[in-house]
Amino acid sequence: MVSSMDSKRSVIANLLLLATICLLVATYYAPLWWVSLTAPNYPEEAFPDGVRIHFHMNGVFNGCKKIEKDEILEEEALDCVHEMDTINHYVGMYPIAAGGVIERAFSPFLISMLGVMLLGFMLNRPAVRMGVLGAGFAVIAVWMYLTYYGADGLHYQNKGFISALVTAIDQDTSKETETLSPGAALIARLKASLEETGTAVPEPAGAADKAVNIEHLRISFEKDQQRKPQQQQSDWDGSGAQMLAWHYEKTLGRYFNVPEEIKPMVAKMTLAADVMFWGIIAAMVLLLFGARKTGGLLYWMLVLPVLFLPLLFLIDYSGWLWWYGHRLNAMGAFTVKPFMPTVFGDGKVAQFTTHSYPSIGFGLMLLASLLTGLAALIRRRQLSGKHERVA
Repeated sequence: MVSSMDSKRSVIANLLLLATICLLVATYYAPLWWVSLTAPNYPEEAFPDGVRIHFHMNGVFNGCKKIEKDEILEEEALDCVHEMDTINHYVGMYPIAAGGVIERAFSPFLISMLGVMLLGFMLNRPAVRMGVLGAGFAVIAVWMYLTYYGADGLHYQNKGFISALVTAIDQDTSKETETLSPGAALIARLKASLEETGTAVPEPAGAADKAVNIEHLRISFEKDQQRKPQQQQSDWDGSGAQMLAWHYEKTLGRYFNVPEEIKPMVAKMTLAADVMFWGIIAAMVLLLFGARKTGGLLYWMLVLPVLFLPLLFLIDYSGWLWWYGHRLNAMGAFTVKPFMPTVFGDGKVAQFTTHSYPSIGFGLMLLASLLTGLAALIRRRQLSGKHERVA
């Protein structure tokens, strides 16, 4: 009877964990949080949601919709990531793409790692658990190495991440965008860059293909290298490490190109990314070591990160908002005191009202945390029952 009860509990716990893994996948592709700015100079009929952006795990994306009204003609939606960057830079705030750089680059590996950890937690036999964790971690480690340090590693990144990189790097402030919407200007520059290399550019049915976006990043990188002294130039290798350092430098310098300030920031971010890479490897080894035994802190560490994932996201999100509000560049058109942007709810900055609220992805994350907690509670009762029977 006891054995039957344990079996039912295991099935329930495992079903909850399988559902959690599905939720993690959905969370990765869903918007986690949205922020919008409203002001009198952005009328509701043209900006029904204000200047709105969506935060995803792999990037920040446009939250503005195409307006279809008789009095307003838009061929495509306004690029509100660009629009918000333009607004923010007047007070000396760095572009949105300057935040969460490492988190976005390593997010597919971290989410995959959490999924493997949950699979390992589902298994009661230590030998089988170690086998599953070992195989899963090995695949993630190789994938992560090829993506971050390997030549042409960007091809192993997801399409959304690459698209966000291109969008951010194409948000320049030159006059060439005055007659085009930001989206149309981006496509025009992409075509022009590729045609210069003799690459045929087919008319896209939708968003640009990942390979085309990577090619555009390569061209932009090489053109940027040509502007540097020869001893400072680098050859393109297409690795995630090279892209992170270069893209971060270009993002920081979009409005405030002060090399003596930017270079130390890039060096610190590059070092932090290397630490993140080897930290993930070390965590995998530690968890694999802990999988030898059912019970104990390392065993429960297989589920604790997912259990606290919403809190970890809020801490990271709040930390970056603090950074934006306290790292204001002196080259901004207006001087304001350092401030903490609104994390949740409505706030006020100058004539702008800010709105910051969770989106569907955060709801999925909360549900994943809840299901993980229930599964962990069931497993804890199972283990407690076994200890009592042995005693």
